[in-house]
Amino acid sequence: MVDYHAANNQSAGGAQTYMEQENDWDRDLLLDPAWEKQQRKTFTAWCNSHLRKAGTQIENIEEDFRDGLKLMLLLEVISGERLPKPERGKMRVHKINNVNKALDFIASKGVKLVSIGAEEIVDGNAKMTLGMIWTIILRFAIQDISVEETSAKEGLLLWCQRKTAPYKNVNVQNFHISWKDGLAFNALIHRHRPDLIDYDSLRKDDPVTNLNNAFEVAEKHLDIPKMLDAEDIVGTLRPDEKAIMTYVSCFYHAFSGAQKAETAANRICKVLAVNQENEQMMEDYEKLASDLLEWIRRTIPWLENRTQEKTVKDLQAKQEDFRDYRTVHKPPKVQEKCQLEISFNTLQTKLRLNNRPAFMPSEGRMVSDINTAWHTLEGAEKGYEEWILSEIRRLERLEHLAEKFHQKAAIHESWTDGKEAMLTQKDYETSTLSEVKALLRKHEAFESDLAAHQDRVEQIAAIAQELNELDYYDAASVNARCQKICEQWDILGSLTHSRKESLERTEKQLESIDELYLEYAKRAAPFNNWMEGAMEDLQDMFIVHNIEEIQGLISAHEQFKSTLPEANKEREAIQAIQAEVQRIAQSNGIKLSGANPYTTITPKSIDSKWEKAMAMVPQRDNALQDELNKQNNNDSLRATFAAQANAVGAYLQAKMEEIGRISIEMNGTLEDQLTNLKDYQTTIMSYMPEINKLEGHHQQIQEALIFDNQYTSYTMEHLRVGWEQLLTTIARTINEVENQILTRDAKGISQEQLFEYRASFNHFDKKRSGQMVSEDFRALLISTGNSLGDSEFNRIMGIVDPNSTGVVTFQAFIDFMSRETTDTDTADQVIASFKILAGDKNFITADELRRELPPDQAEYCIARMAPYAGPDGVPGALDYMSFSTALYGESDL
Repeated sequence: MVDYHAANNQSAGGAQTYMEQENDWDRDLLLDPAWEKQQRKTFTAWCNSHLRKAGTQIENIEEDFRDGLKLMLLLEVISGERLPKPERGKMRVHKINNVNKALDFIASKGVKLVSIGAEEIVDGNAKMTLGMIWTIILRFAIQDISVEETSAKEGLLLWCQRKTAPYKNVNVQNFHISWKDGLAFNALIHRHRPDLIDYDSLRKDDPVTNLNNAFEVAEKHLDIPKMLDAEDIVGTLRPDEKAIMTYVSCFYHAFSGAQKAETAANRICKVLAVNQENEQMMEDYEKLASDLLEWIRRTIPWLENRTQEKTVKDLQAKQEDFRDYRTVHKPPKVQEKCQLEISFNTLQTKLRLNNRPAFMPSEGRMVSDINTAWHTLEGAEKGYEEWILSEIRRLERLEHLAEKFHQKAAIHESWTDGKEAMLTQKDYETSTLSEVKALLRKHEAFESDLAAHQDRVEQIAAIAQELNELDYYDAASVNARCQKICEQWDILGSLTHSRKESLERTEKQLESIDELYLEYAKRAAPFNNWMEGAMEDLQDMFIVHNIEEIQGLISAHEQFKSTLPEANKEREAIQAIQAEVQRIAQSNGIKLSGANPYTTITPKSIDSKWEKAMAMVPQRDNALQDELNKQNNNDSLRATFAAQANAVGAYLQAKMEEIGRISIEMNGTLEDQLTNLKDYQTTIMSYMPEINKLEGHHQQIQEALIFDNQYTSYTMEHLRVGWEQLLTTIARTINEVENQILTRDAKGISQEQLFEYRASFNHFDKKRSGQMVSEDFRALLISTGNSLGDSEFNRIMGIVDPNSTGVVTFQAFIDFMSRETTDTDTADQVIASFKILAGDKNFITADELRRELPPDQAEYCIARMAPYAGPDGVPGALDYMSFSTALYGESDL
């Protein structure tokens, strides 16, 4: 007989250590049939658990290994290596050669096989065969087990003790009698898979039930074949230690592999969670950018619409809509624009911290594109506001001109009423000489009157032309009325000329005319025309925009009033002429035929018009005084707005300078800086009522149609832009500190390091602008201990200034320093994790991903992994290597 234990005492590593601990009582069991039965069954089941991976199994352990073929196959499966090609002959020499190849391979793994030869295996020696299998189990299943630098057996025992320590009635001290009641097997399973065992229902006095329960659960749920019989263990005084160790080692490997898979799955979950979060942020950015750009696209055509309105009221409705846009619709979009920039910066920071490629938005959705569109929007907004104010002035001018046109036209039409009939009558044909002369003189007076009205007709035509040039909406009716007046005027001129010729032909036959009547007519006509002109002027509407203009009108009115005494003397002189006519007629007994034959202007009409004109003077005084009060009020509104605007402008300038200093000179921890900045932001926002107050003053200014302000150089548009710029600058500064916190937490940078980085950066930031040129940045790097050549410096500049702007920000500087001093997840680490989940294969299947990963992240991988193209692939195999590298931007999915 071969001394099996002597052979094992020569084994290397954990097997040798273990065999040295064997005692004489073990050797006595060599010939024990119960011991051999347990080993035979256990070792056979252990071999089949590996051979089934190759699609085969054994029935009889000493017979099925005799030709060496399945023995070589077993070694290939458990080692993962290729053995020399076996010989397929059936002769004894072929079998011996195959077994020797297997034994040589075992020996190459550091195991010394003493007294175990190929002939004994070929001859079917059960003891030698079992000894050889035990040697293989020790080398490939137990030797690598190590807990706290113990030997293989001690390590496996220590692992069992730690896993079962919390369980009652379990005290594992060895690999034989400690396992007889079956509770230790159940405790091991329950410790790792509590869902499979109801441990509290097990009884120590029912070992067979306990053992069968553990064996069945292990076979069904843990893929550990049944290697022992409960009856054999219970019926043996001391169960075979090797059989127990072999079976327990299967539990160790099963649960150890699950722990590795769990670790690998956790790593992949972490990486995938980062990727999913980043993708969601990208989608959110794209949507917000698209929505904001779409709003700008829709708004700009509205602001560029220059459709003219017919009345001031209609245009004021447009102005009210524009005011709603400024106060209701635009402010949320300003917030969205600011949030978009913050989200973009935060996303880029997270991508850098997680070693991911930078985010490049879709074409046309870059932050610069949005800023360009926003600039276009504000340009259109400014142009629209200026256009509205210009249109209001234009329509006011048009309405004033239209009313003036219709007023003058009505006066002219009233004057021309009946004139054609008068000029076409033939009264001179039956008149006496005196009557004809009277008619002639009357006609001369009419010509004087006609000439006096020429200026009014020209004014009417000039106003009509101006209304056309200003595109008055009712220009057609104005033109028609003007055309009618001009045509009538031409007819009157022609008729006047014809009548004069007729009167002059008959003048030779008629004599004498009352000179007084004639003088009356000649002086009454211009005076009457002057009164009509004065009445027009007194009723004339006026539009002024400042105190100087209204004071000019008041001065002109006072000058007009100063001429009234002289005008009254002229009126009295004209009335005296008529009185002299009456006196002469009465004195000489002349019978007057009635009215003055030379004019239709009667003394009564002159007095009536004079009284009306005198009544209009105080009305004009009141109207001018009301307008003066209005302009004084407008001047007060200008001063009120200017005082508030000057205060707000100074505040904005001071705060912009202050936030510039704060962003460079911040002290304390980043959290303190963030808290201080947010408190500072709250302080700034508390100034919002002053801005609203200024908006109220501005609204009053616009409602009063005030277009200039000599008390301030600030405009509402200027201050709005300054306020928005201040809020955006504070938000950006807060975002920079938040990104620094992200960098510190993700990269493990201490607060002291950040302070050191800040102090170094500020030292070389000579302009205190938060950024520096390349030469100052080179000096900063040298001060931190970097020895830089041109090529190395150019490489670093490519990292911190990828857009070649020529300047380096503090955020770019700490990103570079954190990248140079900290570790991050890499594509190789993720590939290694996937390989563990795949069981060391170069590919992975969808079922394996669903088994090892949470459902959402498993489906995420399946949707993005390309089919595996390697020669060792199977249907449905997925390429996890290219997927892992793509996560870090090294290739495309």
